[in-house]
Amino acid sequence: MYGAEAVDAQLIRQQLQCLDKDITIHAVKTGALGNAAIVGVLKDFLDSQDDELPLIVDPVIKAAGGGDLADDELVQAMKDKLFPRAEMITPNGEELTQLGGSDDADQAALNLLQAGCRSVLATGGHGTGIHITNTLYNHSPEPMHWEVERVGSNEYHGTGCTLAAAIATGMASGLSARASISQAQNYVHRTLLHALSVGQGQRIPDRGILWER
Repeated sequence: MYGAEAVDAQLIRQQLQCLDKDITIHAVKTGALGNAAIVGVLKDFLDSQDDELPLIVDPVIKAAGGGDLADDELVQAMKDKLFPRAEMITPNGEELTQLGGSDDADQAALNLLQAGCRSVLATGGHGTGIHITNTLYNHSPEPMHWEVERVGSNEYHGTGCTLAAAIATGMASGLSARASISQAQNYVHRTLLHALSVGQGQRIPDRGILWER
């Protein structure tokens, strides 16, 4: 990443209003939000919607290739205004440590749950080994784990975004959180098997592949 600049928050407000008038919104997924003002606009929009509208928050803090994408004010705004409303947040290992205030994944996730999160899907794509382990923490007695075969060695850009968007898609179609995660992981795995090479940067998941139910 060479640079990033947030879109004007009022333009985001206008976009949301236009979308809301034009289509029925069945789920919302967030990614890199830019600044705390945009979080405030999104919170206002969510407050105008049904409380049951699924919200999946991918709390993007750093770019996969390096570089900060969220300052302290933005991180705090996400914690205060989005996390309690979200059906699920999907931090990677580094984000989980920072957001949950602990190097221990279980404790970090517990801290987030105690702070108001409904569920935390700790994604393992930034790790090593032949398998990726994704772990769902909620208020059940034990977390739930999924193991997915790793494709390549972390040379992809956008896998976390793709996973969170696919989970939101599953929930928009009426699937449970667990079924949405399972379906999304299968989809992301196939996007990486068909990843696109664009220039000399990281490869991009091919999100144009057919969706399997």
